[in-house]
Amino acid sequence: MVKINEPMSEHKLILVKRRTRLEELIVRYNTVQQAQFYIERLGADFSDYVEEDRRYKQSIQLAQQQLSQLGRVQMIDREHVPNFIFGEQDIVVVVGQDGLVANTLKYVTEQPLIGVNPDPMRWDGVLLPFTVEDLSFIVPDVILRRRALKEVTLAKVELNDGQVLYGVNDLFIGRKTHVSARYEVRLGAKVEQQSSSGIIVSTGMGSTGWFKSVLAGASGIVHSAAWQQISTVDGERLTSEERSFEITGTMPERGERKNEFTWDAPYLYFTVREPFPSRTTAANLVFGQIHGKQPLHIVSQMPEDGVIFSDGVEQDFLEFNSGVHATIGLAEKRGRLVI
Repeated sequence: MVKINEPMSEHKLILVKRRTRLEELIVRYNTVQQAQFYIERLGADFSDYVEEDRRYKQSIQLAQQQLSQLGRVQMIDREHVPNFIFGEQDIVVVVGQDGLVANTLKYVTEQPLIGVNPDPMRWDGVLLPFTVEDLSFIVPDVILRRRALKEVTLAKVELNDGQVLYGVNDLFIGRKTHVSARYEVRLGAKVEQQSSSGIIVSTGMGSTGWFKSVLAGASGIVHSAAWQQISTVDGERLTSEERSFEITGTMPERGERKNEFTWDAPYLYFTVREPFPSRTTAANLVFGQIHGKQPLHIVSQMPEDGVIFSDGVEQDFLEFNSGVHATIGLAEKRGRLVI
């Protein structure tokens, strides 16, 4: 076991955990038996919920035991993270899926964050490079500053009433429901009235998620429509590569097209989902880069149900109704992931 001297022990270790699927079911159905009845009635395997819960709690217990030998430990649940005040010397240990890491990272400032995979056989864990067993040597290395840190650019939205929200992967601006969102959008000198399914602002970390999905869908629609129009030349049927050349002037690259950008990139991208052009709305300002000298401005024209939320957490949102002005840009702080 690695021993830490007295000055190092002043670091507080914050252990962040979340509810398991089984615990969420018990909250909803009151007892394990009723939860089991509900799941099995639908034909699902309830034992998988039980096994996941057992492994996760076992990982949390082991993590707490290891951390308690290295310093003071404070364990907090996911729902308490937004209101928790992290100390400057704290080291944050997150045991859970990638989403828990992202949702924690936006509430810390300069504290290093260690992502721990509680069940490597179940979760891939892009943001979870460590196992519980690694904590005994990872934490001392972090305290002694012998571990590399990967910086992560965060997005920030600030409303004209002073409210602020950060995003690690992305921000969504639109309506709670599936009806159209109405707003004015401005980027640099370009201003446009729009009606759409909402705007997504993506960071480098989020560029492999929602951002990639939106671009893949848009690209697929454009190419499919164009290929249907350009199918033959002088009666000769073209191959898919030849049709692509007719459309773009270049032959397509082998393999998957890369749309993502680096986690520490000094910019963000915004994309407008399903913009609808009409007599009063346009669909030209639908994609662009946001950087330090070029924030994105959006003014809500939605009388109700306008929202802004980050990283897929719809419960943690800012109201964005008529007259509210949102300024979206780079956050003044950066996430710091231990690698």
